[in-house]
Amino acid sequence: MEKIKIDLDLVLPEVPDERDACVQRVIAAMQQHKGIEKAHVVPADEQNSARLCFHFDPDEISLEQIQHFAQEAGASISRKYGHLVIEVEAIREMIEGSAVESQLKNVNGIVDASVSATGNIRIEFDQTATDKATILKEIERQGVKIKATTTTADDHETGAITEDDEDGEEHDHSHAQPGSSPWREYLPAIISFVMLMVGLAADNFIQPSFFTGWVRLAWYGIAYLPVGWPVAMHGIRLLFKGDVFTEFVLMTIATLGAFYIGEYPEGVAVMLFYTVGELFQSAAVSRAKRSIKALLDIRPDTATVLINGKSKVVRPTAVKVGETIQVKVGEKVPLDGVILNDGSSFNTAALTGESKPSTFRKGETVLAGMINQEKVVELQVTKLFNDSSLARILTMVQEATTRKAKTEQFIRKFARVYTPIVVFLAIGITLLPYLFVDNYVFNDWLYRALIFLVISCPCALVISIPLGYFGGIGAASRKGILFKGSNYLDLITKVNRVVMDKTGTLTKGVFKVQEVRSFDITEETWLPLAAALESKSTHPIAAAVVEHVGKSADGLAVNTLEEISGHGLKGTIGGKVVAAGNGKLMQKLGIPVPQEATAISDTVVLVGVDGKFAGYLTIADELKEDAQEAVRALHAMNVQTTMLSGDKQAVVDKVASVLKIDRAFGDLLPENKVEKVEQIKKEPGAVVAFVGDGINDAPVLALSDVGIAMGGLGSDAAIETADVVIQTDQPSRIPVAMKIGRATNRVVWQNIALAFGVKAIVLILGAGGLATMWEAVFADVGVALLAILNAVRIQRMKF
Repeated sequence: MEKIKIDLDLVLPEVPDERDACVQRVIAAMQQHKGIEKAHVVPADEQNSARLCFHFDPDEISLEQIQHFAQEAGASISRKYGHLVIEVEAIREMIEGSAVESQLKNVNGIVDASVSATGNIRIEFDQTATDKATILKEIERQGVKIKATTTTADDHETGAITEDDEDGEEHDHSHAQPGSSPWREYLPAIISFVMLMVGLAADNFIQPSFFTGWVRLAWYGIAYLPVGWPVAMHGIRLLFKGDVFTEFVLMTIATLGAFYIGEYPEGVAVMLFYTVGELFQSAAVSRAKRSIKALLDIRPDTATVLINGKSKVVRPTAVKVGETIQVKVGEKVPLDGVILNDGSSFNTAALTGESKPSTFRKGETVLAGMINQEKVVELQVTKLFNDSSLARILTMVQEATTRKAKTEQFIRKFARVYTPIVVFLAIGITLLPYLFVDNYVFNDWLYRALIFLVISCPCALVISIPLGYFGGIGAASRKGILFKGSNYLDLITKVNRVVMDKTGTLTKGVFKVQEVRSFDITEETWLPLAAALESKSTHPIAAAVVEHVGKSADGLAVNTLEEISGHGLKGTIGGKVVAAGNGKLMQKLGIPVPQEATAISDTVVLVGVDGKFAGYLTIADELKEDAQEAVRALHAMNVQTTMLSGDKQAVVDKVASVLKIDRAFGDLLPENKVEKVEQIKKEPGAVVAFVGDGINDAPVLALSDVGIAMGGLGSDAAIETADVVIQTDQPSRIPVAMKIGRATNRVVWQNIALAFGVKAIVLILGAGGLATMWEAVFADVGVALLAILNAVRIQRMKF
């Protein structure tokens, strides 16, 4: 059995993500060919882009045939499948979002659709059966207003198209309808409530003689219309589209049935409290949406381009790579770019959640979305807006709420089955007693059936569960933690093994001189000589020596420089022969090294001058300030910790000892890290999260159950490969992410238990005639309100 790796770009040109659904289609198509035993994705790393790996029998299929079949399959799939991410005006009700999703899935050519109440729709479609324009028209036909579209159709070429870009008007990221106000939204419920209270007072206390018959019916009928008419219209509209069993239809039938049997106040009350519940839900969704979409509000509206010394204000999407832009104090950075002048301090809170400003100097890269705080800067653009880290993160945030957890998917499917069953049971409760009960009274049994219908409405489940996940994603984003979907919020709760890379994850990845020791020559004499010699090397360890010594080495000229591979440097400075390197170099030059220097476990630079041992410097990578806190918090959550590193085992053991990490493995190549994670995954009951910097560690991030990228804001590989991105580069956010996941999961299951428990009890009482419509209202709207309040708690929790 042999292997061949083919660049993914050759098979699916410009594919945005190696976990795109079309990649799996190519793999499935290729595995149908005789001779190909296995196919899988090799994620992108620092040296290579993502590749498809095929294990094949050379006696049955040739390399040329594999390449031909792969490109043929890729071209066929690219022509057939397209993807859309559509930003819409927020869908007011989650139930309506579920209905829109159901309708879209029934449209010819749409392979899959996911609708989030926060205002995002993700669609995969068959381009041979439909097209983008048809899909957008279908969405608008559902009464949903489109704000922006990101498409990966045809050859997966990615680009954002917004209505604002087309008409040249300013972006408006507000989510309120034009001219709307809270009073207008609440006015129907207020009118119905006042009329209901007056009616109840007339029925039970004032009891005027005229308040009977048609007058009473008309009064309660008028009270019903402000809250009942919109719900009924929703139901009728969906009814004509073939969606019969919806909550809107359920509530309309139940309340009109109450009017039919003369229970007018109860009919108004049910619809009024249902509407109040919807308003409450709308407010809760808006709050969650503000948290989730906080990043979307940092999208820059304009960019000031400098052309021949003159400035021109344009849209960020119009700026090309290599052009120079100017960012004034208080302005958002519109695109990723390198600072050309002296630099400035920038507020990065919108991207990282950290309020402390960061200083960037000439030659350093700043990212779109940061806010300039100190002085005017000029940047050379390094990426197009749609390729910038900000744009990619925005897309990830938009898609996050459309990637639903299994619990949420189950509840949606359950509601679609549960609702019609309850409707037929209600019909049975109304009609079947006629066959078995002697003194059968139709209105009595109809009343019981109506109670049954009201109780059965799955609002509490359909509303509170996605709201809980929205809250979790929002709470995480405020902490600088981006989950790629609510499914990862669920999965991270099961993690019991956290495997961490050392450099860049637990340590800063910046080498510093820890100790300087002199022997035969004074430190003031040999240290500047060592720094002058090391200044001729680009190695990070050499840079650490130069930085430590500072300006005292300036002006020292190095002659006859010799770099001895794997050993170090040798040169002549001011007539003195200076050598700096490892023990092998000292041995090669015949310079005796004391036992003390050879026994050091840290990285060490040994220095010799004119054949004498001058001294040594120990170099170490600094631990991050919160690394110990992170490991301690993981242990408190009963999570085993493992550290992997390419450093020598002695250095790794020392770091593990300081941090109290359970297991530590050093001297590892990237492929060895993959092997270690595979071994850990085979442990009984192990659910593994791997935390890395998202570049060299991309293969391991993809292999783990949950891949967490540290400091992934500027790393394309991290954004593409990881399931969770920690923007702040702080390891202490790992346990925070797990706590948010556990809290979300706990709230979701509390709501499921509450809804099912109360509904089951009141359903039994209602069917037996022991519960009235008022108890039914509590079992439906009351439980929904309690569940919503419980879900909203996540947004207020401190993690």
